[in-house]
Amino acid sequence: MPTAEVFTPLLAPARYKGAHGGRGSGKSHVFAEMLIEDALANKGLLSVCIREVQRTLADSAKRLIEAKLVAHKLTEADGFKVWRERIETPGDGVIIFNGMADHTAESIKSLEGFRRAWIEEAQTLSARSLTLLRPTIRAEGSEIWASWNPRRKTDPIDLLLRGSPPTGAVVVQANWRDNPWFPAVLDQERRDCLRDDPDQYDHIWEGGYVSALTGAYFAKHLATAKTEGRIGKVVADPLIRRRAFWDLGGAGASADAMAIWVAQFVDREIRVLDYIEGVGQVLAHYVAELRARGHGEALCVLPHDGVNTNTITGKRYEDHVRDAGFEVEVVQNQGRGAAMMRIEAVRRLFPRIWFDAAATEAGRDALGFYHERRDENRNVGLGPEHDWSSHAADAFGLMCVAYEQPMQTKERRSRPRGGGWMGA
Repeated sequence: MPTAEVFTPLLAPARYKGAHGGRGSGKSHVFAEMLIEDALANKGLLSVCIREVQRTLADSAKRLIEAKLVAHKLTEADGFKVWRERIETPGDGVIIFNGMADHTAESIKSLEGFRRAWIEEAQTLSARSLTLLRPTIRAEGSEIWASWNPRRKTDPIDLLLRGSPPTGAVVVQANWRDNPWFPAVLDQERRDCLRDDPDQYDHIWEGGYVSALTGAYFAKHLATAKTEGRIGKVVADPLIRRRAFWDLGGAGASADAMAIWVAQFVDREIRVLDYIEGVGQVLAHYVAELRARGHGEALCVLPHDGVNTNTITGKRYEDHVRDAGFEVEVVQNQGRGAAMMRIEAVRRLFPRIWFDAAATEAGRDALGFYHERRDENRNVGLGPEHDWSSHAADAFGLMCVAYEQPMQTKERRSRPRGGGWMGA
């Protein structure tokens, strides 16, 4: 059976196999064909197709597997027989279809001896179900497969197969562009989604995590940057100064997050090299982190509250950063409407912004989620939501404001004093 190149790593034996990505990648089609091929190669193979909730067989992969049998002209003469609730395979093998939510610690034992378990829509699988399933599918040569469109980083299947994968696990990412048989009708749906529902495009078609459901300010811009190849490997120019743009948090467990973007302004491009975030850490932590990541010579650009006093030490934030040996600029207070001014600056400049994919992933997650508060009863916007994503967005907006209006920074630059860091 022909297999797209992106899926070829899944063809070799492995205890865990995973394929994640967006719509139109062919993930389900590949696993359905792999199940049929394994049934042909291993007479008497017991296989189960699993979903977290399966109310009817229409919710399962049964119809897809049946279609593959028809497409490849496999019939009872080849050992396949389709029944209402199961599919018999060569050598008294079988494919059954289960909902994990219906299983208990006792009933799951009915799957002992099964050597293939394919989890469909694995993003919905609960931690309980995964805990029940893994030790049950334990026969020699058994494999657990998962196909899913990622939803959240904290979903159990993402923690298992993308967080810290088990030894020997094979996991691939596949999207529509990896499918050599991607149909024109789906491509038009993809383009329509990018135009009409940009907030959800990255999740639906590119396999990204879910962002804000409505009102995400930068979802379309991030999706466009990805399709245009502006999210990848970004190498710093050794001749251009690095700039670190801060959004100031505070110390203590209940403090707001501190967010820092590191970028270079190269000709008409903004090259975003790194992102740093933390909660409750002292300023010394972020200074040390900048140095550890190779940004020790960066110009630190602080928001207007950089002139405020640190509640722990009684010194101004800009003085602390300057005392640590960094040159400092403070952007002037933009007054009322500053948040929307930053948002509009980001939107204007996004077509010329490039991101290092690995180093800025956490920051881009925040940018994709940053969204508008809404009065649902009146269907009106109430301005930016202040939540976990707003700190990264504010620092990113500061970067764009500083790029567009450099004269808004103080005329006097704060030069480093060369003194030691006092541990603030």
